[in-house]
Amino acid sequence: MNDHRHIARESLRSWDEFLVSAWVKPFSKRYCLVYARFPQAATQEFAVDELRCCDTGNKTICPFSYIDGPLQPVSVMAENTTFVCPQCGGLGLTVVHRGGEQFATECICRTSRKAELRLKRARIPQRYTHCSLESFDAGFRGADPSLGIAFMATRRFADGYPLETAGRGLLLTGSIGAGKTHLAVGLLRELVEQRGATGIFCDYRDLLKQIQNSYNPQVATTELEILKPIFEAEILVLDELGAVKPTDWVWDTVAHVLNTRYNDKKTTLITTNYLNQPSALVQTQMSVTDRDVSRIAPGNASRAMREETLGDRIGERMRSRLQEMCITVSMHGDDFRQTVRRANFL
Repeated sequence: MNDHRHIARESLRSWDEFLVSAWVKPFSKRYCLVYARFPQAATQEFAVDELRCCDTGNKTICPFSYIDGPLQPVSVMAENTTFVCPQCGGLGLTVVHRGGEQFATECICRTSRKAELRLKRARIPQRYTHCSLESFDAGFRGADPSLGIAFMATRRFADGYPLETAGRGLLLTGSIGAGKTHLAVGLLRELVEQRGATGIFCDYRDLLKQIQNSYNPQVATTELEILKPIFEAEILVLDELGAVKPTDWVWDTVAHVLNTRYNDKKTTLITTNYLNQPSALVQTQMSVTDRDVSRIAPGNASRAMREETLGDRIGERMRSRLQEMCITVSMHGDDFRQTVRRANFL
């Protein structure tokens, strides 16, 4: 009889976690799912972490001695299906031979499933789920050369992550529709699928709205609960930075997010439609006397006469911080959505 318990003990001892099904004697032989792992690579015994009844879904504690073998593998490809991977038989592991010894390695079905779950947790909006580095088009007719340069910079970042990037991120700046969000999401996807990284997508405007809404006494979610995944994400895509009209509260919130991730050396991928230039106040200080500077205030006519910059939208202090946190990548050109896609439609 093919005893999967014996196979797991003898051949898969170096693996950490897998999913099997078994009969359990004391529980009226209910069919249950057993989440088991090896506590240490050298051990040959299971440690049952969790037993979940297939009938009720309730958890219970179950010593290994309660399990009546043989254990049967359960598919790791999809839930509530009977599909079993032909490569590993559903165990999620395959045995490879190197130097006359056997080693357990993760099956491609399991790595694919894990990548799918990480992507699902990344909160990428449906509109951008198709975005990848491979699908980014920098060579269409009339494309600005900066798009190709931006793509190569993003590709190098992906290839060097995480050792060469050392916690730094990217600041993608440029005109509307240049493909900044496409590149940012494509990079996140690449790192999740190919590097095993985790991350989340966050729209800057939605984040501020959620935080403001948390101040409502009728809302159970707190500001800390909203910001915790933003702080802890290995990779954060912060889209449309500066899109909200600047106020002291907005600046304080931006500073809180960026400073926390900066101090923790977390990778942040930022997109913005504003030029990475100093604020109007700083630029004016460079060209007027001290007495004139004392009469300048944010939001006055001098700012209205020029295009707003990232310094105007998030504050000069935070813009300066971004120079340490991120590599700036500039993208120029016409709105891709209004030119190429419109032409293709017509």
